[in-house]
Amino acid sequence: MSTKRGLRGSGQVQSNGTRMKSYKPDGKPIGPIGLCFAPLILASLAALLAASAGASAASLLKEQTVESRPIGEPVMAIVSLHDQQITIYDAKGWTMRAPVSSGQQGRETPAGIFSVIQKEAEHYSNIYDDAYMPHMQRLTWSGIAIHGGVLPGYPASHGCIRMPYGFAERLFDATSLGMRVIIAPGNVAPIAIDHPALFEPKAGPNASAAATAAAEANKAASTAEQARLAAMNAYRESIAATVLVRKMEIVKFRADAQAAAAERAIAAADSPETKAQASDAKAKAAAQVTEAEAQLASAQVQLQPKRDAVAAAREAARAAEAARVVAIEAARNAARELEPLSVFISRKTQHLYIRQTLQPILEIPVTIQDPDRPIGTHIFTAMERTGAALRWSVVSLVGRDESRSSARESHDRDVEVMSTDLGNAKSALDRIVIPQDTADHIAELISPRSSLIISDEALSPETGNGTDFVVLMSGEPQGGIKHRRPSPQVDVRYYGLHHWRSPTAGAYSSWWR
Repeated sequence: MSTKRGLRGSGQVQSNGTRMKSYKPDGKPIGPIGLCFAPLILASLAALLAASAGASAASLLKEQTVESRPIGEPVMAIVSLHDQQITIYDAKGWTMRAPVSSGQQGRETPAGIFSVIQKEAEHYSNIYDDAYMPHMQRLTWSGIAIHGGVLPGYPASHGCIRMPYGFAERLFDATSLGMRVIIAPGNVAPIAIDHPALFEPKAGPNASAAATAAAEANKAASTAEQARLAAMNAYRESIAATVLVRKMEIVKFRADAQAAAAERAIAAADSPETKAQASDAKAKAAAQVTEAEAQLASAQVQLQPKRDAVAAAREAARAAEAARVVAIEAARNAARELEPLSVFISRKTQHLYIRQTLQPILEIPVTIQDPDRPIGTHIFTAMERTGAALRWSVVSLVGRDESRSSARESHDRDVEVMSTDLGNAKSALDRIVIPQDTADHIAELISPRSSLIISDEALSPETGNGTDFVVLMSGEPQGGIKHRRPSPQVDVRYYGLHHWRSPTAGAYSSWWR
């Protein structure tokens, strides 16, 4: 091989096909560098190729919407961190799909189970320089959310899930607070499951009972409003009667003054004619006094019943308002019992937890057979009613390494979905023993979009006031959540019901509310 010389200031390189030497500006060699830098060069090249492959795969993903059937209310969203894709499901199957950009290295979006706990169409970050995050749907109070954003084709966020702007807007309009969001290391999808341990609805609170309670609440509100108006009318009438009394008192005062002036005029009369005129004035004044006294007495008689009516109307209005509050609370409770129920069973804590409308309602110990053996993480969801029963699906979460070994990438179509192992999911259900009275009560409250989560994990500290269950996969990167601090919580509106959260709330009760 020939020797190639460059500028001396840039060094001199000699190549013989097997090794290279580097030269100082004076032409003297400084030793071989091929073996020193080869690993670094190869590692950099591999990283570049991997990033390019990931970007290429992400760039192949397109927004999709099912067109073969009407789209129903979203039941869940599944985000694949590996494939950088979000898929929305209603009771019949997937409805919308789009590429995403999750958290970059060091600030990875945590894999796990979440729910939408707040929605804000125009949101600006209070952590990252007031960054614009349109159509934000919050998943944790510490700041993990899904929102519109720039998609470079690879994970680039600080922990949130960025979606295409138009897709984020359409999804924002379709979802309700409480919708389940599953962030999976791989690409998974719900599959149908049937098992005797999955709750079947029993006779209990139903839509007709809730409708009756709502009608009674409306009637109580109408009665309270009528009572309020009656109290206002009674007060107005009492004011008018009081004004009349004051007016008659003034008339009588003036009549008394005229009578007194006539008396003085008679006393001061210096002629029979003047005295006669003064006597006539006195007689007229006396008549006016008599008339004023009669009118005043009549006004006073009318005033007292008016005042009594005000007291009675106010008492009736207070009673009607109290009845309205009770009826509205009863209607809210009846409606709440129709809302989706979330049940979480942790192998780590050996406890069963229940939440409804983003609030805790029960925590009890539960028996898990062979408790030292891993059980996995499985999300069972009641997709819809089928007659008197519920149709259930399951999504099982596995670690990234396992999901990669179980799923293959296909670049000429959608990335292949890793199939949930029904055997493992059913085995998890077989190992759970729930007290019968608790199971019966759950069956009375279970409804479509309710869920049963079984996991090796404990509840994340992100589970709290105004959240559904938050479960993080402990074996997956969580940089995106470790760098955040909880943000102020606000009042929560859930499926049309308004619940103010008490600062002291959050503890589970061992009794049904």
